[in-house]
This record gives sequence, structure tokens and C-alpha cells, in this order.
Amino acid sequence: MIRSQLVRTCLLLVLTLPATAALAQGPPPPLQPLPPPPVPNGNPITAAKTFLGKALFWDEQMSSSRTMACGSCHQPASGGGDGRSRAGRPGVVNPGPDNVFGTPDDILGSPGVVLRNADGSLSSSTVFGAHEQVTGRRSPSVVNSAYAQSLFWDGRAGSAFLDPITDDVLLPNGAALESQAAGPPVSSAEMGHLGRDWANVASRIAASKPLALAARVPSDLSGWIAGRGYADLFAEAFGTPEVTASRIAMAIATYERTQYSTQTPFDSLIAGIQALTQQENQGLQLFGGPAGCAACHAGSLTSDNAYHYIGVRPATEDVGRFAVTNNAADIGAFKTPTLRNVALHGAFFHDGKFTTLAEVVDFYDRGGDFNAPSKDPRIHPLGLNPQQKAALVAFLSRPLTDPRVAAETAPFDRPGLYRESLSVPFVGEDGVAGSGAQTPQLVVIDPPLAGNPEFTVGVYGGLGGASAVLVIDEDPPAAGAIPASGSFARIEATLQGAGDGAGYGSATLAIADDPSLVGRAFYGRWYVTDPQAPGGVAATAVFRMTVFGAGGVGIQALEVPTAGTSTGGTLRLYAGQPNPFRSSGTTIRYALPAASAVRLVVYDVTGRVVKQLQDSPRESAGAHAVAWDGRDESGHTVPGGVYFYRLQSGGAIQTSRVVRVE
Repeated sequence: MIRSQLVRTCLLLVLTLPATAALAQGPPPPLQPLPPPPVPNGNPITAAKTFLGKALFWDEQMSSSRTMACGSCHQPASGGGDGRSRAGRPGVVNPGPDNVFGTPDDILGSPGVVLRNADGSLSSSTVFGAHEQVTGRRSPSVVNSAYAQSLFWDGRAGSAFLDPITDDVLLPNGAALESQAAGPPVSSAEMGHLGRDWANVASRIAASKPLALAARVPSDLSGWIAGRGYADLFAEAFGTPEVTASRIAMAIATYERTQYSTQTPFDSLIAGIQALTQQENQGLQLFGGPAGCAACHAGSLTSDNAYHYIGVRPATEDVGRFAVTNNAADIGAFKTPTLRNVALHGAFFHDGKFTTLAEVVDFYDRGGDFNAPSKDPRIHPLGLNPQQKAALVAFLSRPLTDPRVAAETAPFDRPGLYRESLSVPFVGEDGVAGSGAQTPQLVVIDPPLAGNPEFTVGVYGGLGGASAVLVIDEDPPAAGAIPASGSFARIEATLQGAGDGAGYGSATLAIADDPSLVGRAFYGRWYVTDPQAPGGVAATAVFRMTVFGAGGVGIQALEVPTAGTSTGGTLRLYAGQPNPFRSSGTTIRYALPAASAVRLVVYDVTGRVVKQLQDSPRESAGAHAVAWDGRDESGHTVPGGVYFYRLQSGGAIQTSRVVRVE
């Protein structure tokens, strides 16, 4: 009885055609389990190549600034997309086609790098100035991307893979992942610098210690690397030690082919193992029937991997697929994403326009927001009632979420990124204003890694054309007169730009590969000569950096390798339950071996305090539990994504993470 009901329910899902056409041909066959992704001839999957690709995918040293990895924009706990690109978070807005912030065409994109020159010095973007640039489209999910024959929102990464340096055809078909991997490392907005090419990327990787910036590395990956350099890793994966552009792309693509999710409740339904709840099942029937979602979100993958204009924004605002095909029918068309793990995304469509699944359902219910000749005729008002909308959201949530993806467990486990650690230099608030009542601002995000040959500290918002001095010392440099020396560095520069607050510049220095530096703190400040400033000198705030060593030695990690393990045996912290959680909240438990003060704080992935859950001068020994309802200090519900919580007690610190699902 249950088995036949499951099969009948599955039959409601249309595999490739609109519902009306499918019914005219008879019922479609039952859904099949999602198979492993196809693999192109010429780049077979091996364990060594998969490990190498995983290391490269998560290595921030791939970027010119050593602050961005492929994984920075593609995190499993965010459904394989960018968990940073959420409404209300700073530094994630692209002004859109009109280049004006705060207008309707603004885009929630993916933060990349500050515009830089080849020598590491900062340039100035016409849109973002000395801030990190933000891409003009949200990062699509890498999870389950291996099933597509073309990638990016517009499909410009095609099936054939060409050598990034010679343009020779290396893989004639089935290699969209390799083609896509060749793009971001040489983009001056995403990971590169002005004029960067793949020869530069390959030489950077060849000279880097694998995952030198990682605060933690999964044990199997760490065991495989075993202290070896990239040349040795490439030799095991490819037979010889050459680090080349094509090999980098092929290794990353191999790893990405292991990132497919097949353990959702939806998969259990397909297999006839488990039924959905009554509301989820109602949503499934609407999805495959009256709502017509399955016409494009087809089959067990929940995507036709085709391109459609659906009326999210005016079609000519971003022409999408048309830029690739030059076919008028493709104006404004974007790729149909898979809906697997969609509840983890936190923002939706290519521009991040909507931030909840309920908003997405409302959008489709009203038939989109804009019209054009290229609009898909299947996008029209649906007339759904509130109960039907809620049922659709229910089906899109738990049934399509793979718990391994949400919790980032194998094969979706990953290294911790430097930019997620507490070792990113900390900037204070004690600057001194100059001309135009503007206080010069710091740009200091590069890793203070012992051996980093290009540690860049920038300044912007000063008097254009003025002389400036960067001083870094073991003691915080005081505001006022410019110090005559700095124990770590003292570098003079002339700010570019003209006028009040329009000056910018930078200094790039090498941090010696000296073990004695590891763990030592240094303080820095820019001074700008400015007649309108007190004493004739404007100044940035002081920044603090602590030097760490390769392989995470001395890095101030925001999380520990294994949740629930103890540092020094002084206390114990357990994973929140449920995890992931929704509006019902989660409960965080911990145990104290002795009475002590306790502080429990929730952070987001940028290290910003979200909520203080406990701050007690004394708690008794034994087990304790604290509930978190998913709200921040202001009482607002936080976006879906990864959150860290840190327990401090008796001088020991424990950190773990939890995932909120929209």
C-alpha cells in the first residue's frame, strides 16, 4: 500500500516536459535514483586527483591576495553557494547595471578581492574604490553541478575544455567543470590581479605549501598530503610533478564531481524507503502538478539544465544566455538551478533578489515581476492559496536537504579558511580625521603568515597627493607625530588621487619566514600629512595582527577540528540539536567539570558577534543547556547559513558550529 502510494506520488513529477504535454503522451516513468555524475574521457576520477583537487579548491593561496579560495564562494553548508551573500551583510552588494548603489537593480553578489596590481599594490576600482569587489551575479551551487553540460548562470563555460594557456582542445566534451574552473583565478575581481594569467597562477601554486593558511584540514586530506609540496602531490595525481594550468583545472573538476548529494528524504522517497509528511507530500503534488514547477525543475536532479527568462528583472538589464548564443529567444535567460539543498542558500536567483523560499513561491505565484518577448510562457499567475504556498515551501525544505551537505560532513567536509579565522588583522576605532572631516581608513586583510612575500596594507579616504607613512611596531603606534621608526616596518608612500578624502595608496612588504615571529602580535597605523588635521597629521585606526605559521601553526581558529572535543580536558561542548535547525531553534549543551564563569557567544562566518547566549560569573559543575531561537541581539531572525558558537570557561575555549535552514 505504502509502496504503491510512493510510486504514484513520484509519477506526478514531470521529467522533461510541461505537464500538459506529458499527460498527452501518458504518465512519465517513475523517478530513478540520482546516478553518479558523468566523467569525461581523458580525466578519470582517482583518489589522488580527488584529494589534490580538494586541496586546490580550498587553498586561498590560489588568489593573488591569498584571501580567496574557490571554496570561499562555494560552501556546502550554504548549499554549495556563497553563504556570505545575504541581505543585510556588509560588502556583498553590487550596484547592478546602473552602477548606483541603493537602486532596484542592486545585486547580492559574491565578494572577491580588492583591485590590485601585479606587484601587490592596491589600485582603485571605479565602483568599489579600495573595497573588495562584488560580482554581478550570485555564485551558483557547486554541489550537483557536475551533471550540467554548460556552467555559469549564462552557460559560457561549455562542454569542451581548452588548455587555459595554449587554447588546445584537451577534452572535447563533458568537461564543463574544467572549463568553469579556468575562469575565477584570473579574474581581477574574483581571485586575481590586473593582468594576471594562468602562468602566474600555476607558478604561485608550485611555490606554495599546500593549504598553508588552513586553520584545520580534514584528517584524510591531511594524511594524504603528509607534509609534501604541491609538486609531489601533482606527481602522484598525474604521474609527473609539473604544476600546470590544465592540471589545476582538471584536479579541481575531479573533486567537484564527488560533490553530489543523494541522501535527502526525497531520495528515500524515490527509493520507496520513506514517506514525506502530509504537508510535504501536498507540496510535492503541487510541484509536479498544478504549480508546474517540475516542467523546468525536472527529474531526480530537479533541473532541466536549460536556460529560461522568468521575469526576475527586466530582460535587457542582464541579457544572460543571449551573450553566449546571440539568440533573441535567450535574452534575459538564466540557467535552471537544481533545487537540491535549496533551503540552505539564503538568497535566490542570479541577483539574490529574494531571501526566503516563501518569497520565491510568491514570485512564481504572481507570474514573475517583468515581461518580455523571451519570457517562458509557463511563467504565469498560479492562484495558489496560503496553505498551498506553505506546502510548496515545506517540500522545498527538509525533503530536498542532504544532511551531509548541511553539516559539512564527508564527502562535503572541508578545510577551515583563513578568512573564517580570528587571525584576520583586527582594526580599532581610534583614527584621526583630516581634510573634509574624513578619517583615513585601513585595508588590511592579507594573511600575516610567516613567509608571506606580499603582505599589503592599504589606506583610502586620505588627502589625495599627500605623503603617508605606514608604521608597524610591537607597541601600538600613537596618533599624533609620525614615529621615526617601527620595529617591524616603516614605509613611506605618496597617496594617489586628488582632493579631500580621495587619496589612496598601499605598502607591500615581506613577512620573514622566521619561526620566532609565530605567535607574536604587531600593531600598525597609517599617518597622512594633512594641514587640516590636528598637528598636521591625519591617521587611520590602529590594526593588530598576530603572525602565524604554515599549516595553521599559531592561527587563531574560530572553530576546532572536532566538535565536542576538549581543550585541556576542562570542559565539553556538544553539537547543537537539531542541526540543521529552522524556526523552532536549536539547543546547545555543554558540561563543566567544576564551577566556573561561562560565556557562550554565537558568531557568523565573518567572525561578527550575532548573539550572546550566556555570560555568567559562575555556573555549577555538570551539564547545562541553552536554547537559541535563531535571532540576533536586535531580535531579528538571522539568515540561513553556518554559525559558530564559542564557549569560554576556566581559561579554556571550545567552538562548534550549527546550520540554520530557511
